Amino acid sequence: MKPQFKSLILAMSFATLTACNANTKSNEQDLVVSETIIETNSKSEKPEIKVALLLDTSNSMDGLIDQAKAQLWQIVNELSYAKCEEKSPNLKIALYEYGNDNLNAEEGYLRQVIAFSDDLDDISKSLFSLTTNGGNEYCGKVIKTALNQLDWGEDKDDLKLIFIAGNEPYTQGKISYKDASTLAHKNNVTVNTIFCGDYNQGISNYWKDGADLTHGNYMAINHNQATVHVASPYDDKILELNEKLNKTYVAYGKAGKAKMEMQAEQDMNAISYNKANAVSRTVSKSSRLYKNSSWDLVDAEKEDDFSYENLKDNQLPEELKGKSKTEIKSYVEKKRKARKKLQNEIVTLNLKRRNHIAKQNKNAKNGLENAMIKALKTQAEKKNYKWE
Repeated sequence: MKPQFKSLILAMSFATLTACNANTKSNEQDLVVSETIIETNSKSEKPEIKVALLLDTSNSMDGLIDQAKAQLWQIVNELSYAKCEEKSPNLKIALYEYGNDNLNAEEGYLRQVIAFSDDLDDISKSLFSLTTNGGNEYCGKVIKTALNQLDWGEDKDDLKLIFIAGNEPYTQGKISYKDASTLAHKNNVTVNTIFCGDYNQGISNYWKDGADLTHGNYMAINHNQATVHVASPYDDKILELNEKLNKTYVAYGKAGKAKMEMQAEQDMNAISYNKANAVSRTVSKSSRLYKNSSWDLVDAEKEDDFSYENLKDNQLPEELKGKSKTEIKSYVEKKRKARKKLQNEIVTLNLKRRNHIAKQNKNAKNGLENAMIKALKTQAEKKNYKWE
């Protein structure tokens, strides 16, 4: 099957609307929150969006997996434009596969591919590791497993979403989808279902009911409609800037070299679909959601717990070994300024690119998609969400 995974972007954006709770808290509640932040020093001041993708990897889902790989960066970009009360939400994504005979039968033919992570390269690598094989699709089981295994946190203001995609009856397996939905609702997690096939067939197979039980969104994807990548006159320049952008990374620590190689590998994975997809990845790399503080000194120095005094010479790249702390700081500062300049150029070009694509798609046949985007932004205003 070849479902249009771009619909997943719209579904994710729609569910994101509920993240910003416009209810005003009392002064007493604000005081309690403030005191908690001071005492624990662990609560993020930004809202957090946690998305668990549960993808059917049975034989019939080759198209779904291909589209997931191709659409990852559009998903990230769509969410990077969102703002809630002038705050830009953090994003974490987890990935599960289910319905594959190669997986452990005792565990319900499912596997956690990656737990919640904000490492976009790692998430991309995980998607590209997926392969398909015929199997049994147990929706209730994989939802319950994701709810129990993942760290969803205790903050009720965080947006917690599950997106499950497949094409078999939602009722399969020993774990009832209703029990899984009850557990999701109890933990403030919204389940959104994407049936790969006819809309009414998805309803009769209980995919809509699965979404309704947690006030989520049900969608049916036309499996004959492939994702359309629209080229723009700005693509080549953006990809040229991407090559320069990669040279601003300063790998350090044990994982530095491997992570930099992974970055290049995911660039290649993106362009393996086509140029427009590689451009979307470059745009993601220029956004606030692309963070690499675990291996890149430019990002690392922004962290509160980072100190140049803690750096050891053997953690540094060859060009910085034996350098003084002052020299290292100066080198990183030059890279930071160069990166900022390049990212600003990419953002400017992407704005022109988005306008170009919007004009090209003005008379697109996919009226449902255009209608949904319009509805999304209308509802977003009511929920205090805005898109830049």
